[in-house]
Amino acid sequence: MEKGKKQEPFEIKIQLDDATAQGIYVNFLSVLHNKSEFVLDFGRIVPGKQDVKIQSRLITNPVAFKQVVKTLVENLERYEAHFGKIEADFPPPPKGIIQ
Repeated sequence: MEKGKKQEPFEIKIQLDDATAQGIYVNFLSVLHNKSEFVLDFGRIVPGKQDVKIQSRLITNPVAFKQVVKTLVENLERYEAHFGKIEADFPPPPKGIIQ
């Protein structure tokens, strides 16, 4: 794209198959990174157990990751504006889990 030229808006068509539409419940996230990519491990941890079952791993580049973080922050702000502040006084993760 040429400098100073505005990109024309376009419509994105999202395709979602039935299996993906079911979703996966997660309550744990671990983020790893190097210079060229971010790795996000989404998992499920059960109270009283030390094991975390990773349900999905997403790997992306730094630019896309920053866009995802921006979108998450914007949506969290909208959620809290509508439903109220989420109280998030969480205990530290169990020993041996690096986040």
